Amino acid sequence: MEPVRLLWNVLNRLAAAVALILLSPVILVVAAWIRIADGKGILFVQDRAGRGGVPFRMLKFRTMVHDSVALSATLGISDPFGLVENDPRITRCGRFLRRTSLDELPQLLNVLSGRMLLVGPRPDVLPQVANYSAADARRLEVKPGITGWAQINGRDDIDWPARFALDRWYVDHWSPALDLRIIWRTVATLHRDEAPVHVDELNIQRAQDISRAA
Repeated sequence: MEPVRLLWNVLNRLAAAVALILLSPVILVVAAWIRIADGKGILFVQDRAGRGGVPFRMLKFRTMVHDSVALSATLGISDPFGLVENDPRITRCGRFLRRTSLDELPQLLNVLSGRMLLVGPRPDVLPQVANYSAADARRLEVKPGITGWAQINGRDDIDWPARFALDRWYVDHWSPALDLRIIWRTVATLHRDEAPVHVDELNIQRAQDISRAA
């Protein structure tokens, strides 16, 4: 299977390069919109866990106000990585970018660099990965992706234990055909209504554990 994965990785990077060229007008318009509407800081850059838990800098278009995680405590939000109804941390243009998934476009640069793939488990933040169980860490056996099996089977409507289970299934059943199926279903549902807020108790517990350990 390794030669197949190697070839698939190369094809992913080629696809990312082509997509960046074709979508460059959209990328420039979105970047200008964020700059004009909400000032400096067009990109959201955050350390995430890649394959094997190795950190890398993940890129997205910024959809929240600056210092959004720190603002969570001020707003009384228990889950610093979650959302609340009519979340005041999300900018006006950010709501549109999230609904259309345009905020994900800079991640094509992560695919081009080989740190991500088009399809794979979504890269998690490092403080959460530090608390993974052995079963949770199975999702780190492959490179993270822009979209994935968990994203087309619930996305933010499911909690982390369900996402871990879906990611483990993906790792065990991976194939190029499965990736193409996931890409097709992702493209078919790019524009979506704003998802209802899902309170993730596991994220809240992790945040409390991190706070106690600090």
